[in-house]
Amino acid sequence: MTAHRNDPAVVRELLTTPATWAVVGLSGNRGRTAYGVAAWLRTRLGMHVLPVHPSAPFDPPVLGEAGYAALAEIPDGTTVAVVDCFVRSDLVGAVVDAAIEQRERLGIRAVWLQLGVVDEAAAARAVQAGLAVVMDTCPKIEWPRL
Repeated sequence: MTAHRNDPAVVRELLTTPATWAVVGLSGNRGRTAYGVAAWLRTRLGMHVLPVHPSAPFDPPVLGEAGYAALAEIPDGTTVAVVDCFVRSDLVGAVVDAAIEQRERLGIRAVWLQLGVVDEAAAARAVQAGLAVVMDTCPKIEWPRL
């Protein structure tokens, strides 16, 4: 299997096109990296952020959203451009598979595996299913490079 390489054009498009990002692993814990990056996506880039976490829905809402326990629970009619994965590498394959499964229903165009999250087989499955893949980096790291 060939190692995945991030396409700078894909990174640019994802970070400069206002869209909805489902952030898997986002909870109300402000000390977690997922919270800081999601807040930055929302305030700096103008993205709509949906928390996806097993303990969702949240009360109070996280970044204005109650959230969903899984991608499959996001309602029909919601368009999610990017599934941003803040889960360990050994768990991300299942998230990528869920994104592939929900791709048509939610309009998912890409999966973004955060810094330190690597699963070459999952990335290959996503590409095979027609999804763009960004792996092992963070939007906040990539933004200054644009």
